[in-house]
Amino acid sequence: MNTVKEIEAKNDINLSEPFVCEAPNDMKKPESWTDNIKYLIVGILFGIVFVKAEIISWFRIQEMFRLQSFHMYGVIGSAVVVGMISVFLIKRFNIKTISGEKVEFHSKKFQKGQVYGGLIFGLGWAITGACPGPIFAQIGSGYVVVIATLLSAIAGTWTYGLLKGRLPN
Repeated sequence: MNTVKEIEAKNDINLSEPFVCEAPNDMKKPESWTDNIKYLIVGILFGIVFVKAEIISWFRIQEMFRLQSFHMYGVIGSAVVVGMISVFLIKRFNIKTISGEKVEFHSKKFQKGQVYGGLIFGLGWAITGACPGPIFAQIGSGYVVVIATLLSAIAGTWTYGLLKGRLPN
C-alpha cells in the first residue's frame, strides 16, 4: 500500500493543498438535499426530450459521424444557438438565479490539451454511440450495455484526474 507521500512524489502533486476548480461555482447560498428535487425533475424531462428527439439513438449518432444526416447537427446547432441567446440575455438583463444570486461568467484561457481531449471525446462518442449527456437516458431506456460506456467514462475521468499534472496544457 502506498503512503500519501509516495503518491504525492510519484504523481508530482500535493494532496494537502485544497483542490481549486478551474470552473468555479459562485453560488453563495447552500442548497439542501430537498432542493435537488428540481434538478431530478428537470433531468427526467430532459431525458424524455432526448429519447423523443432520437438524440440517444446509436443509429442517429453513427449517421452524424458518417455525414449521412443533418439530424444531430441540427440538434447540436440549435443547442448552441439557444445557449448563445441565453447567455446574451442573462448578461444583458442581469438575470439572477432562482435563489436571487447574480450569474457570473468567467473567461477561460485556451489550452492545446482541449484539442486532444476533444479528439479523444469525439472518438469515444463515435465508437460507443454515447456521450455523457445521453448515457443516462440510454440506460433508462433499457440499453443496459451502455453501462460499460458509463463505467469507461468514469474510469477516463479518474485517469485524467490522476495524470492531469503530467499532461500538456
